[in-house]
Amino acid sequence: MRTATPPPVAPAGDHHDLAVVLFAVIVLVTLGITFWAGRRRGGGADDFYAGGRDFTPLQNGFALSGDYLSAASFLGVAGLIALFGYDGVLYSIGFLVAWLVVLMLVAELVRNAGRYTLADVLALRLRRRKVRAAAGGASVVVTLFYLVAQMVGAGSLVALLLGTNSAEARTWTIVAVGGLMIVYVTVGGMRATTWIQIVKAFLLVAGSVLLTVLLLVRFHGDVAELMRQAAQHSGAGQRYLEPGLKYGKSFTSRLDFFSLGLALVLGTAGLPHILSRFYTVPTARAARRSTMWAIGLVGGFYLMAIALGLGATALVGSAEVRHANAAGNTAVPLLALVLGGGNGSTGGVVLFAVISAIAFATILAVVAGLTLASSAAFAHDIWAGAWRGRPRRRQRGARGRRALVPASRRARGGADAATGTATERTEDGAPATTERQEVLVARIAAVGIGAVAIVLSLFAQQLNVAFLVGLAFAVAASANLPVLLYSLFWRRFTPRGAVWSVYGGLIPAVVLVAFSPVVSGTKVALFPGVDFHWFPLENPGLVSIPLGFLAGWIGTLTSPEPADPDRYAELEVRALTGAGAA
Repeated sequence: MRTATPPPVAPAGDHHDLAVVLFAVIVLVTLGITFWAGRRRGGGADDFYAGGRDFTPLQNGFALSGDYLSAASFLGVAGLIALFGYDGVLYSIGFLVAWLVVLMLVAELVRNAGRYTLADVLALRLRRRKVRAAAGGASVVVTLFYLVAQMVGAGSLVALLLGTNSAEARTWTIVAVGGLMIVYVTVGGMRATTWIQIVKAFLLVAGSVLLTVLLLVRFHGDVAELMRQAAQHSGAGQRYLEPGLKYGKSFTSRLDFFSLGLALVLGTAGLPHILSRFYTVPTARAARRSTMWAIGLVGGFYLMAIALGLGATALVGSAEVRHANAAGNTAVPLLALVLGGGNGSTGGVVLFAVISAIAFATILAVVAGLTLASSAAFAHDIWAGAWRGRPRRRQRGARGRRALVPASRRARGGADAATGTATERTEDGAPATTERQEVLVARIAAVGIGAVAIVLSLFAQQLNVAFLVGLAFAVAASANLPVLLYSLFWRRFTPRGAVWSVYGGLIPAVVLVAFSPVVSGTKVALFPGVDFHWFPLENPGLVSIPLGFLAGWIGTLTSPEPADPDRYAELEVRALTGAGAA
């Protein structure tokens, strides 16, 4: 029977140099792409938010998978499998199944009905500033949760690279990643972000294939032996290969797992940075083909992630993975060190450095996409669509407000007027913001959101990055998905229902997280020294997702004004045929 290689440690001494050089190369390449794209782009919103809409389905499929395969996928999922076996595998399945919801219900309809953001889809039939403000605010909250996960992963990775667990190293890494993501967005916009995602997705898939091949060669293709070794070195024996090691210890933990799975399956269709990807291709058909490419790439990756998690347990050991990082975020780099030859070997150091650099590129690319999505939600939806859309004088009734816009301007405004995107005048008759003003605000917002993400990440360094992403999925599924599905498929849906749906999912999700074991009451909580939690589940999806749907339904039924059937017909025709789409 094979025995595990002696426990690895992060490379020390001069061996740091290679990994540092590769990290520097990744940074320089991504900055080069950013400035190249910055010179190519125009000054309009179409280019900044959607990259000119000229990417092919294959390119956008790689970019979609790049946005989706984050630090949670490469570091967090494999770490959960390394620590908890079967339960970690179930977690990875939730990420994959979610794409079927996106493909069947969202991709084409969102591409046809919107322009840049989720709020554009809603504004086509629910033309209210409050709707835009609610949808934009929810998108900012979701992306902040996701940003924190990526930056925590960056801190863990670089701390391992430098051979230290010091808080100072992780802190400076988080600050540096935050600074880089601000540069990517403010200089290059969506075009740069997309090309960075394409390069990153290729490197990530290639690195995963390399590690998987080396792992299978190590075990002569005997997957059963790999699983036996993993169970032997997990510290849990056969229980490692059975359900319940993490989520099956009590009725509460089973509920928590169900809540997490519900959030993962439903949350993807509400993630702002995923929805914005559908606008970078020219047609709805291209959006659907992009999703199919992404499903293939994501599916293949998660199969490899399962193997890598098992390999980390078999060759490194769960105890050593946990010792390097309590949440398991460094399992894949440690596995690379062993597969390359072990401690002190040139091959081990090279492979460790390469995989660490790919993981770092993964983080840089995803944070850029998230920052762009959140800054777009703030500038396009909250600032231009809601705040600046306020009329100079008030008139009663929708017809009165529309009468403020001259017919000639409405004709010239075209699709912009329909979606609430103000190039002439807003639907409320106020002077419209220009595209240059809006893009400038988006760049400023990227700086502010980046600063907030840095601060939040400094408090969350001990949490598993896959778990943090699960919280982002829960908020997305609670606040964004109900209002999106109601708007697309429910004829009676009203503006009040939309606002209630967003806040009815968003507020409970955030409040339940604040009073959950994630924040206080446990050793790995954000504030381990205090205990003010009363909600027993770590993921709020089981409660907050139904509340989001329920609030939208109640808000619609109690709305003082009925839904406009003409606007729903307009949305339905446009969503299904693409007539009038941007």
